[in-house]
Amino acid sequence: MELKSSEREKVVDRDEILEEIYKASQQEYETHWDETGRIVVQKKKSNINKGKKSKSSGGQFELRVRKDLEKKGWTVDKWSNNVDFEQGAIIPAKRKYNPFSKVMTIGTGFPDFVAFQLMDEGKYKVVGVEVKVGGVLSRIEKEKCKFYLDKKTFSEILIAKKKKEKNKVLIEYTSFGEISRRMRAD
Repeated sequence: MELKSSEREKVVDRDEILEEIYKASQQEYETHWDETGRIVVQKKKSNINKGKKSKSSGGQFELRVRKDLEKKGWTVDKWSNNVDFEQGAIIPAKRKYNPFSKVMTIGTGFPDFVAFQLMDEGKYKVVGVEVKVGGVLSRIEKEKCKFYLDKKTFSEILIAKKKKEKNKVLIEYTSFGEISRRMRAD
């Protein structure tokens, strides 16, 4: 028996709704509904916990990188700007609202830090530092790095990566220029 297109849509829609109800009834999912009764967001509870741990460990590693740079003689500050590709300009980063702690998050710019170091009398080396536990930049982050280097905002952009040796956590700094040269060679 061949179903008409409207009947087929009803069957598919009914199946989708039943699937959503089944998932919502499972203990492993956290479900949020809208006013009409449709599921808006459905997340696995294990992924929620994993995300919290990742955010926490990323923040701790960011603090470790900052202390390491200060120990090496750099003056470090949070970078609160970002790149707007449409305008082709550096703009203030948007602040994010955290509804749980009821505060605005500052420091959502790219890269994470700006660091200064006195080279000669009156001359400073200014670098941007992006902290990545895994050391991998997204495509957009790579484009932002290229933009900053082309505009000569920073003399160099460093990517801080977490490196474990035995029971020690080490910080490995890689220059973005070195990463882009390796990408072109591959």
